[in-house]
Amino acid sequence: MEKNIEQFVIDRVRDMRQEKGISQAELAGRIDVSRGFIGAVENPRQRAKYNLSVLNEIAKVFDCSIRDFFPEKYL
Repeated sequence: MEKNIEQFVIDRVRDMRQEKGISQAELAGRIDVSRGFIGAVENPRQRAKYNLSVLNEIAKVFDCSIRDFFPEKYL
Protein backbone atom coordinates (compact mmCIF):
# COMPACT_ATOMS: atom_id res chain seq x y z
CA MET A 1 0.00 0.00 0.00
CA GLU A 2 1.35 3.39 -0.97
CA LYS A 3 1.42 6.20 1.54
CA ASN A 4 -0.03 9.55 0.74
CA ILE A 5 2.19 12.59 1.26
CA GLU A 6 0.43 13.62 4.48
CA GLN A 7 0.95 10.22 6.10
CA PHE A 8 4.57 10.15 4.94
CA VAL A 9 5.22 13.49 6.67
CA ILE A 10 3.41 12.42 9.85
CA ASP A 11 5.41 9.19 10.00
CA ARG A 12 8.67 11.00 9.32
CA VAL A 13 8.08 13.58 12.07
CA ARG A 14 7.07 10.85 14.54
CA ASP A 15 10.15 8.77 13.70
CA MET A 16 12.46 11.76 14.06
CA ARG A 17 10.77 12.75 17.33
CA GLN A 18 11.27 9.27 18.74
CA GLU A 19 14.89 9.08 17.52
CA LYS A 20 15.62 12.31 19.38
CA GLY A 21 13.88 11.04 22.52
CA ILE A 22 11.31 13.84 22.50
CA SER A 23 7.86 13.03 23.88
CA GLN A 24 4.65 14.25 22.29
CA ALA A 25 4.15 16.54 25.28
CA GLU A 26 7.65 18.00 25.02
CA LEU A 27 7.33 18.64 21.30
CA ALA A 28 3.92 20.22 21.80
CA GLY A 29 5.29 22.55 24.46
CA ARG A 30 8.23 23.57 22.32
CA ILE A 31 6.06 24.49 19.32
CA ASP A 32 3.17 25.94 21.35
CA VAL A 33 0.42 23.47 20.47
CA SER A 34 -1.49 21.09 22.71
CA ARG A 35 -0.16 17.62 23.46
CA GLY A 36 -3.52 16.38 22.24
CA PHE A 37 -2.86 17.90 18.83
CA ILE A 38 0.39 15.95 18.40
CA GLY A 39 -1.37 12.79 19.58
CA ALA A 40 -4.24 13.38 17.16
CA VAL A 41 -1.86 13.89 14.24
CA GLU A 42 0.07 10.72 15.06
CA ASN A 43 -3.11 8.66 15.54
CA PRO A 44 -4.06 7.10 12.18
CA ARG A 45 -7.75 7.16 13.14
CA GLN A 46 -7.75 10.94 13.49
CA ARG A 47 -7.89 13.46 10.66
CA ALA A 48 -5.53 16.04 12.18
CA LYS A 49 -2.60 16.99 9.97
CA TYR A 50 0.45 19.22 10.25
CA ASN A 51 0.39 22.46 8.32
CA LEU A 52 3.49 24.16 6.92
CA SER A 53 3.76 26.63 9.81
CA VAL A 54 3.78 23.82 12.35
CA LEU A 55 6.29 21.83 10.29
CA ASN A 56 8.52 24.89 10.18
CA GLU A 57 8.42 25.12 14.00
CA ILE A 58 9.16 21.39 14.31
CA ALA A 59 12.14 21.80 11.97
CA LYS A 60 13.50 24.47 14.32
CA VAL A 61 13.16 22.11 17.29
CA PHE A 62 14.86 19.27 15.39
CA ASP A 63 17.48 21.65 13.95
CA CYS A 64 16.83 20.42 10.43
CA SER A 65 15.36 21.63 7.18
CA ILE A 66 11.63 21.40 6.61
CA ARG A 67 12.62 19.43 3.49
CA ASP A 68 13.76 16.60 5.76
CA PHE A 69 10.10 15.75 6.41
CA PHE A 70 9.28 15.14 2.75
CA PRO A 71 10.22 12.30 0.40
CA GLU A 72 13.05 12.89 -2.05
CA LYS A 73 10.83 11.79 -4.91
CA TYR A 74 7.09 11.98 -5.42
CA LEU A 75 4.94 9.23 -3.95
